[in-house]
Amino acid sequence: MTEMQSRTGEDVSPVAEMKSAVAGFLKEFRGFRADVQKRFEKQEERLTMLDRKSFTPARPVLSASTDVGAPHQKAFSAYLRSGDDDALRGLELEGKAMSTAVNSDGGYLVDPETAATIKSVLQSGASIRKIANVVSVEATSFDVLIDHTDIGHGWATEAGSVAETGSPSIDRITIPLHELSALPKASQRLLDDSAFDIEGWLSGRIADKFARAEASAFVNGDGVDKPTGFLTHGAVANDSWSWGNLGYVATGVDGDFNDATEIIDLVYSLGAQYRGNASFVMNSKTAGAVRKLKDADGRFLWSDGLAAGEPARLLGYPVLIAEDMPDIATGADAVAFGDFGSGYTVAERPDLRILRDPFSAKPHVLFYATKRVGGDISDFAAIKLLRFAVS
Repeated sequence: MTEMQSRTGEDVSPVAEMKSAVAGFLKEFRGFRADVQKRFEKQEERLTMLDRKSFTPARPVLSASTDVGAPHQKAFSAYLRSGDDDALRGLELEGKAMSTAVNSDGGYLVDPETAATIKSVLQSGASIRKIANVVSVEATSFDVLIDHTDIGHGWATEAGSVAETGSPSIDRITIPLHELSALPKASQRLLDDSAFDIEGWLSGRIADKFARAEASAFVNGDGVDKPTGFLTHGAVANDSWSWGNLGYVATGVDGDFNDATEIIDLVYSLGAQYRGNASFVMNSKTAGAVRKLKDADGRFLWSDGLAAGEPARLLGYPVLIAEDMPDIATGADAVAFGDFGSGYTVAERPDLRILRDPFSAKPHVLFYATKRVGGDISDFAAIKLLRFAVS
C-alpha cells in the first residue's frame, strides 16, 4: 500500500498527492450535488403547492381561438353580442394608438387585437397604400409643405460685393381626412352562439370593404367625401410639364403600344432623384400586354420575382398590380411610374370605431364601423404616366 503521509523529512510522492486531491474533490462535489438536488426538490414542492392553490375548475370554452383572459376582449365581445357597455366604460386600454375606450356619443374603439387584424389586411391588398407614404394624424387634415423651386446662386470674388439671390417658394398641400364606413350585420341568434368568432368575422368583413374602397379612391377618387386619386389630377405632355399636373409620355398609337421604347422613355422622363425608389403601377390586363414586350435583341422587358413574395419587375423596377388602374384604351393613362413614397401621401387616424345598433334592422344587429382616411398627391414631379395616344 502506498503511503499517504510522509515521514519526517520526506516528501509525499506525486501519485499519492494526486490521489488525495482527487478524493477530496469528489467528496466536495458529492456534497454540492446533494445540496443542489435538495434545493430543486424544495422549489418543485413550492410550485406544486402554488399550482394547486391557483387551480379552479372551469367550464371549457367552446372556441379554441377565444382568449377568455383578456379584459378588453371580453368587454368588447360583450358589447358586440349584447350591447353591454358597462365593462367598456370602466376599461382603460394600454397602447399609444388607443388610449381611451369610450366617448360621449357611444362609439367605442376596437380592441387592439381586432384593429391589428384589419390593418394587416389593408396593407396586404393591392393598393397604392403599399408604396405610398402613410402617416398617422390626430387632426382633421394633414399639411404637406413642398419646396419645388430652387434658390438663386452666384459666384463670389475676393473683393467684389455679393448680390442678393432668389428665394425658394414653399407650397402647402392640405390633405383632408374623410370618413370611410361599413355597416355589416348579424342575427342576434348568431351572436348568442358563444362558439361564433365575432371578432374574426367582423374584422374580415370590415377589412374587405375598407380595402376595396381605399384602393379605388387612391387611384380615381374625386376628393368629394373621399381621398383624391392621383389620376384625378390634370396631366400634360411631359415636355411641357408644370407643377400642379402630372407629366405623361405618349405611346404614339391610339390604344396600343408602338414598341418597347415608350416604356424606356417613361422611365427616363422621371427625375433621377426619384428613380431609385420608383415602381410601376398597372392592372392585370395591362400587365398581360406589357409582359409580352421585347427589346431590340428579343429579350423580354418583364421579369418575374426570383423569390416567393417578391414583386415582378419591369426594366428592373418593381410592378404593383392595382386593379383600379384603367385598361389600355384610346387616351387612357393605363401605366404609372414613379416614387409614390414621395409623390402620394395617405393620412389616416389610427383608431377604428364600432357602434352597435340592435334597433334599425331587427332581428339583426348592425355594426357601424368608421375610419378616417385621406390621400392626395404630395409631389407632382415624382409620378409620370404612360398615355395610350398619338400625342
